[in-house]
Amino acid sequence: MQISYQKVVFYLVILLFANSVEAKEYDLRSPDGSILIHISIEENITYSLYVNDKQILENSSLALTIDDNMVLGHNPFVIKEEFRSEDAFLFPVLKVKSERIRDHFNELTVFFKDNYKITFRAYDTGIAYRFETQFKKELKVYSELAKFNFSSNDTVYFPREKEFHSHNERLYELTNLDSLEKKDLCSLPVLIATKNKFKLFITETGLLDYPGMWLTGVEGNALTAVFPQVALEEKIDSKRWKDDRSIRVTKTADYIAKTKGERTFPWRIIGISKKDADLITNQLTYQLAKPSESIDFSWIKPGKVIWDWWNYNNIYDVDFKAGINTETYKYYIDFAAKYGIEYVIFDEGWYELGDVMAVVPEVDLKELVRYGKNKNVGIILWTTWSSLDQKLDEALDAFQEMEIKGVKVDFMQRDDQWMVNYYQRIAEACAKRKLLVDFHGSYKPAGLRRTYPNVLTREGVKGAENNKWAAYITPDHNLTIPFIRMVAGPMDYTPGAMLNRQKENFTISWNRPMSLGTRCHQLAMYVCYESPLQMLCDSPSNYYREQKSMKFLSKVPTVWDETIVLDAKIGNRLLVARRNKNEWYIGGMTNWSSTKLQLDLSFLPKDKKYLMTLYSDGINADRVGIDFMQTEIIVDSNYNKKIQLAKGGGLAAMLIPIK
Repeated sequence: MQISYQKVVFYLVILLFANSVEAKEYDLRSPDGSILIHISIEENITYSLYVNDKQILENSSLALTIDDNMVLGHNPFVIKEEFRSEDAFLFPVLKVKSERIRDHFNELTVFFKDNYKITFRAYDTGIAYRFETQFKKELKVYSELAKFNFSSNDTVYFPREKEFHSHNERLYELTNLDSLEKKDLCSLPVLIATKNKFKLFITETGLLDYPGMWLTGVEGNALTAVFPQVALEEKIDSKRWKDDRSIRVTKTADYIAKTKGERTFPWRIIGISKKDADLITNQLTYQLAKPSESIDFSWIKPGKVIWDWWNYNNIYDVDFKAGINTETYKYYIDFAAKYGIEYVIFDEGWYELGDVMAVVPEVDLKELVRYGKNKNVGIILWTTWSSLDQKLDEALDAFQEMEIKGVKVDFMQRDDQWMVNYYQRIAEACAKRKLLVDFHGSYKPAGLRRTYPNVLTREGVKGAENNKWAAYITPDHNLTIPFIRMVAGPMDYTPGAMLNRQKENFTISWNRPMSLGTRCHQLAMYVCYESPLQMLCDSPSNYYREQKSMKFLSKVPTVWDETIVLDAKIGNRLLVARRNKNEWYIGGMTNWSSTKLQLDLSFLPKDKKYLMTLYSDGINADRVGIDFMQTEIIVDSNYNKKIQLAKGGGLAAMLIPIK
């Protein structure tokens, strides 16, 4: 569907300095007029950002240093500029937030004489820019300048990193911009709370054949980009692992990318929210990403997956020895079949580490695939990235022939140019064989999910697995990540714990893991957190004992036609309603503060009634995290009640229309 361009109002004014061809200024406004980018082209290229006429960024700079110390953006000479507006709808293959996305923006492209151009876009939800070069020869990119100068000493949610070798699973430190120095490194996305009460998140998309962007502190109220250099040598980190689960770069080049001379570079995004709820619905990382090409993706089937690793294969009430073996995996498949769970993941242990083609003798892989197929349950296989890469075509061809449904690729832990290209190679190779992909040990989503929709989800988030060795996956953390990490794209947090504890009786256990917060806090994640391939992390044996919870978990979808944020405050609470076809699901979460959430169903169609199954914290959930109530009630759009949530609590609901 295309809306006529003639009906779009340009909020674009060109101001030219008199008698000067070098110095130019441009104002570019968002379609609703609330966001303004003021671009100044003099000796260097800078821009300032205003929201509701309040300055947020001032004289922020951008440049690209390439071969022969040529700096694109220094002493620029403008040849021409082009302006356009667009108002159209995108229809994603995977409906992560909604079945359609309004793509409404105003755009300025400035052409420079040295074979490059820069495009700026202004949306109602943020701004973005990117370089494009038009050289016939291959380029080396030595550095990229992307400096964000804030107008005041704002608060930053800082995902601190020690080095570029990282799983990018971070807690968020609340600090001020002026406290950060060059040594302070963070991965993306990063969130800034301004003095003007706006939230800005910085991230990137369209990341192809180029290293990922990171940020450091810099003098003043500013953040500046840094990038991993091209890897020349690498070796296994033998001090930590005896296999290929950790491969470190040991030697780098003096440049960050060697790439085609005719290309577009990644978009630098500054998302803008006037209220916290806007962060949950922001779709800029998808809108600006490269669309998928002429590959058939109609075969993609999102869904839920039962996972073996987190629960340590702790199954019971069986007549065989639990472990990584055929009998245990048939038990998982039987469970998935009973509850309509689409997939089972075979995590670490199904093959001999180092050789992805060497299935351990305890696992009859072909028999398990056959068994699952007969029960309409697909198999997804975990592998380290290195083992898969060593036998990529052989392994993927074998997986396709066996009718494996997908791969979970792990332990990349870097985003230099080679590794970014590896992600694309895996996505493309799997797409050709109709295999789904889940990236773990990964950097944040940066647009690949639109180019290759078979990439259903990825980690790059400090999720539930950390409960096995730490006590920092708190309700406070759980109410921070959807406003920062999830804005970049789906996150494989791996929810679903059935052993739920308040902090005074939480214990760390590798073999018998549990979660902080209540049972309803966990159930709510299936609505609040976005992942088209959503995990059930706990043991099937535990789920069999939790029939009330399984009524919800077996039913809740993983993709959505519509998302409505009912209440949101970062780090404090979140209440979301999502629609799949004609059914609605609601998830609500709170931090360590007990609270009441207003469940207002006025968004429902006025002439419809629904059977609402509501899961809410039990009266003793503040002491016993597993305590919850399940109630059923007929509701319509007039329903409006406050629901009590315990500390670390939640609520979940499914609304099925009554015919």
